[in-house]
Amino acid sequence: MTDPTELLPSWRPGATREALLAFLDAAESLPVVQRVAAFDNDGTLLCERPTYAQFDFFADALAAAAAADPALLERAEYAAVLQGDSAAMAALGLPRVAVALAELFAGLEPDEFTSRVREFIDRARHRTLGVSLREVAYQPMIELLDELRRREFTIFIVTGGGTEFVRAISDDLYGVTAEAVVGTLIAYEFTRSTDGRPVLRRTAQIGSDANEGPAKVTAIQTQLGRRPILAGGNSAGDREMLEWACSGAGPSLALLIDHDDVVREFEYVSVAATFDESEPITTIAQRLGWTVVSMANDWSSVFAVNVSAAHG
Repeated sequence: MTDPTELLPSWRPGATREALLAFLDAAESLPVVQRVAAFDNDGTLLCERPTYAQFDFFADALAAAAAADPALLERAEYAAVLQGDSAAMAALGLPRVAVALAELFAGLEPDEFTSRVREFIDRARHRTLGVSLREVAYQPMIELLDELRRREFTIFIVTGGGTEFVRAISDDLYGVTAEAVVGTLIAYEFTRSTDGRPVLRRTAQIGSDANEGPAKVTAIQTQLGRRPILAGGNSAGDREMLEWACSGAGPSLALLIDHDDVVREFEYVSVAATFDESEPITTIAQRLGWTVVSMANDWSSVFAVNVSAAHG
């Protein structure tokens, strides 16, 4: 039997770690089929500041395209992205910017898009922390995923990000297979090549509403079909998913990641990307009795590498 003191080594002793271990032990009384966990990606498993990894991927592709065709800079959406003008992007609206960026990859087959994402992740550096994007996954959360697998949990990633982008990196970064990722969908077109071969190509159309808020719960049911008993998130976009995980009978746990470590990561209260909320998610978590994970106090390390104060 594993010594409890050896479990989750990057989680400091305290109430949060005790609550997590108590849930894991209680969950072992359940049939394996009920041991399901669902996690948000950006800000929960992977650093999301100052920009999302997916945004950096699209911005990188846009920079290359604009270098070959400077006329692209005349388009307001592209100019705002390349200038990092968040006010302009907000004024244009996320749906409009998202569709414009999706156009950069319209016509690609799924495998080619996946290859481009992986090539980017292999070479990209975090904008301010100065390390590979591969190195800004949260080490304590990777340990938690490993422990869940050891206890025969099925793990899903339920993200507001693009499904195909996260699927391209999920197995490599988290050990979560592509079919266990649910996100915002892109629409595809089925065609045939000149020799009759069936071909599936990306379009520039978003194939679903943004996967935030209640959409996460409905997507879990329609695409995965199993209610989680553990859910982890960091923003108001995860609220309903965390509430749903705790609404059934038996052991359950809602984990909210609180970004309160200005030295090793960033200090901010996460907000939803696609809608406004009237109450900070940390306040909601306290009221609903969720387990709030303080990066500053509950994690002895944030990343597998030391990037302390590297962002200034």
